[in-house]
Amino acid sequence: MDGILPLWKPKGMTSHDCVFKVRKLLRMKKVGHTGTLDPDVDGVLPICLGKATKIAEYITDAGKVYEGQVTVGFSTTTEDASGEIVEEKKIERNISIDEIEKILQSFIGTIKQTPPMFSAVKVNGKRLYEYARQGITVERPSRTVHIYKLALLDDSIENRNGTVSFRFRVHCSKGTYIRTLAVMIGEKLGYPAHMSSLTRTASAAIKASDCLSFEQLEKLIQEDQIFRFIYPLEKGISHLSFFPLDSNLVVKIKNGAVLPRPSNWPAQGQVVMMYEEKAYAIYQVHPDNETFIKPVKVIRNE
Repeated sequence: MDGILPLWKPKGMTSHDCVFKVRKLLRMKKVGHTGTLDPDVDGVLPICLGKATKIAEYITDAGKVYEGQVTVGFSTTTEDASGEIVEEKKIERNISIDEIEKILQSFIGTIKQTPPMFSAVKVNGKRLYEYARQGITVERPSRTVHIYKLALLDDSIENRNGTVSFRFRVHCSKGTYIRTLAVMIGEKLGYPAHMSSLTRTASAAIKASDCLSFEQLEKLIQEDQIFRFIYPLEKGISHLSFFPLDSNLVVKIKNGAVLPRPSNWPAQGQVVMMYEEKAYAIYQVHPDNETFIKPVKVIRNE
């Protein structure tokens, strides 16, 4: 079975837990996820099966959409609701929708973030959460990410016990820490904050409406109908440019040949080589000679 299983990850499971369970249910080894979701986060987790594992990184690198809630008034060790309270500051002034909207707009574009201590980023060969669990704080490298859209989900603000909460939707690049974004929003408001809930609603071309729960997945497997809900691997790279092949070129593409650059080659980036609606390889302009194209990844060689 080759393709993309559009899984809805439940809260309480790691992305690796989901891969392990899918392997067991489908009785296949070549299974991989496309971007880690924290255990407290639910939502879209495309699972690559068979040959589709070759394009997992392209789904991971594509944009993501999240819907979440920021709670302003206290921060936590993990920057989300699961952590211990670090700092509290009761909100005693009016925070308006207009003020929040202006702050959200200020984050659109390229921003720098410092990964939270409770994260899987490696420093000196060790993951940050391993240091954090030992009570050790280390210097963390900042990263540059891109926020494409960031807006309030509705016009309501919840005031409770000296805290303010509001919901948002963000469309962002790979590597964006939404927990850290929540903290940064709080800083601009002048208060400690954390991300109180989060759901991923889209990953590359896979949306929430496409997804199956584990309960649905198990039922479809029992009914031998799961194949109807597996997307072709081409959906996972549909955000890239496509280049149509003729039958004479397919054999060369399968073998990863370096080829003369076609006159109608797309202007930028990596390009999917297509024949009869199937992706056979991903090519790019040769870095040493722009008159040729070379393979980045061969997907099908049979």
